Amino acid sequence: MEVKDLKKYFSVKGGIFQRVKGFVRAVDGVNLEINRGEVFGLVGESGCGKTTLGRTCLRLIEPTSGEVRFEDIDLLNLNLKDMQKMRLNVQMVFQDPFSSLDPRKMVKDIVGEGLVIHGLAKRSELKERVLENLERVGLKKEHLYRYPHEFSGGQRQRIGIARALVLNPKFIVLDEPTSALDVSVQAKILNLLLKLQKELGLTYMFISHNLSVIEYMSDRIAVMYVGKIVETGTKVELFENPLHPYTRALFSAIPIPDPDLKHEKIILKGDVPSPLNPPSGCRFHPRCPCTEELCEREEPLSIEVNSGHKVACHLTR
Repeated sequence: MEVKDLKKYFSVKGGIFQRVKGFVRAVDGVNLEINRGEVFGLVGESGCGKTTLGRTCLRLIEPTSGEVRFEDIDLLNLNLKDMQKMRLNVQMVFQDPFSSLDPRKMVKDIVGEGLVIHGLAKRSELKERVLENLERVGLKKEHLYRYPHEFSGGQRQRIGIARALVLNPKFIVLDEPTSALDVSVQAKILNLLLKLQKELGLTYMFISHNLSVIEYMSDRIAVMYVGKIVETGTKVELFENPLHPYTRALFSAIPIPDPDLKHEKIILKGDVPSPLNPPSGCRFHPRCPCTEELCEREEPLSIEVNSGHKVACHLTR
């Protein structure tokens, strides 16, 4: 998948006549490349636009402008009928495993709904395909006729994963799939996702604010701040040699399980700026310990400093 200058603005209305007073720039000119068969991690603070970016890439939210190409097909130019066919290739696993499942439907109907919509299976074949995918994620035949409220959080997320897999997609957006689960359950779900990725040759966009999970899952990582990508690189490159001041501060917050090991934490001043009224120039400059006059006036371009390692910062010019 290739993303070029993708933007998603949400209008803010007010007054008696509900006139547009401004725009929340949730995703503001994002450029990404996700290679076939890799796990691409997307990390950043809550509210930075990660989920909006993931949903916009799949057109679950219509973008304001930009380009999203999947296998050289521009998804944003597809009509509704062609986009529905494209859903066979691109799927999503949502953050909350309870609200993303219809409480009025049984598991067999939730997982099999995609097959019915696309006319891929009927009756006995439908049940067989659904059961095959449930067993693939660690569930059993007796779970077919139960409702979502009868399952634990981890089991509900397994149902969500089975629903995404049943159409045999090539690309899946995983929107913080373990953040609502207990720690012990998180490890099982993460290992399951990696196992499925290797067995089925899947490509993931893995969204999370948990840096330890991102490090465990990802091959390459992009760091997002207030609607912008500030740094992209391989997992090893970013964790061993972070270049953007925000990335360094973010990674310094990772707890180290050794009380004797000295670890310097970078404490940022101020609050995250609002995407409704972002600062001029570099969006990180009001909190950056290394800011210069140029940072306040001019937005930095993303520059490749090493092979595949890109940074949007004036300090690396």
